Amino acid sequence: MTLPPWLAAEIAAVPPRRTLASADELAAASARLAAEYPEVVTHRRVGTSGLGEPLTALTIGDAADRPCALIIGLPHPNEPVGGLTALHLARRVAEDDALRSRLGLTWHVVTCIDPDGLRLNEGWLAGPFTREHYARHLYRQAGTEQIEWSFPLAHKEAWFDAVLPETLALMRLIDEHRPALMASLHNAEVGGVYHYLSRPEPTLHPALQAIPGQVGLTLHRGEPEAPWIPLLAEGIYRALDIRDAYDHLELTGEHGTLAGGNSTGAYAARHGTLTLVSEVPYWRDDRLGDDSPSGAGRAGLLTAAGRDVADLATVLTGTLDAVAGTVHDSPFVRATRFFAPFLADTAADLTRRGGEPDRGATVAEQASLTELVDMSRLRYAGMLLRALDAEVALGNVRPAVRAARAILDERFTAWCAEAAGRAPTDTVPLRDLVAVQAASVLAAADHLAGSLD
Repeated sequence: MTLPPWLAAEIAAVPPRRTLASADELAAASARLAAEYPEVVTHRRVGTSGLGEPLTALTIGDAADRPCALIIGLPHPNEPVGGLTALHLARRVAEDDALRSRLGLTWHVVTCIDPDGLRLNEGWLAGPFTREHYARHLYRQAGTEQIEWSFPLAHKEAWFDAVLPETLALMRLIDEHRPALMASLHNAEVGGVYHYLSRPEPTLHPALQAIPGQVGLTLHRGEPEAPWIPLLAEGIYRALDIRDAYDHLELTGEHGTLAGGNSTGAYAARHGTLTLVSEVPYWRDDRLGDDSPSGAGRAGLLTAAGRDVADLATVLTGTLDAVAGTVHDSPFVRATRFFAPFLADTAADLTRRGGEPDRGATVAEQASLTELVDMSRLRYAGMLLRALDAEVALGNVRPAVRAARAILDERFTAWCAEAAGRAPTDTVPLRDLVAVQAASVLAAADHLAGSLD
């Protein structure tokens, strides 16, 4: 598909950006935008974070007879590209009356729904943008503490109502405005671009598939994030709903391992909302867009990935056991306590799938499975290593802590070298990532307006 000229121009006009934005920068930029366009932009408080920080939203337009769009930045704190995208979108619809009229929406934009989590990622936001630096400074909550996955859930034997303050703020916005379109702005780590839609929209699919190519990125053609996620079209999946995960795991009797609630999109579905998630990578790896044969069997690749992820789970569990009772209950330790058994369950599922009838794997499938291993090792071992570094920095130099830290650091360093040796490390320019996300949202809005041409 050739993109319409207006959308191609939007992509080309995204300005360069050298660093990601901190929580304070996003808050200040939101306030400045409202002051700059007081006739069309309002800035209001919509909630309070778990640690007491105001949560705010920009409203652009606010015509009573218009449908609404809700844009959410930072649904996961280690995915801050969305904060830049949310700001860019807010500015574009504020400054361009013709664009706002074309799309026919009132826009509600939360540039940062998780300032607490973002503050724990600020060590890597200004670079250097290497995988090791990122892994040594990132933070991602335990599943039960993630805003994206703490919406109410009542499905068969699964029940969740421990809603977080940030999630409550989003629930209020969703129920108050009943958005026609909601974009939850996520990003991945390595690979190509892929999208989630809450329902099939065949006339929108070609635009979403074509947008990445405008900045030289490929679509993701490897394994989905989870085996239970339906593919709607190439590079486009049905939006995540934990009920699908439950039903998948119920087949093997593993549904009791699920923890946490449902997703933003699943909650908004009650209002007929079209939810869009566009996942963009920090680092490009064009192998994940290559659907040619790899020469390897998929079953063997799944089994090998299961073995490596199981080894990681064992390392994390062993490290936690070694320092039990000697370290603080920090967010990093709580996250590791959640992810160690989560990874063990992931490994078991990979191994089980490796026992299914074999077929040849594509290059993209092979690369996505090795990337799953690398991402898991660097993300979760790096976060636990950060917890142990913090203990030592606080003066907790007990022999058990120092010994566990040294052992984990050796494994982590080796895993970083292994990942660097088999995957490209080309950092995607931040403006390209913002351009892809912003254009995807604009295309979806134009599609709903019936004028995507």
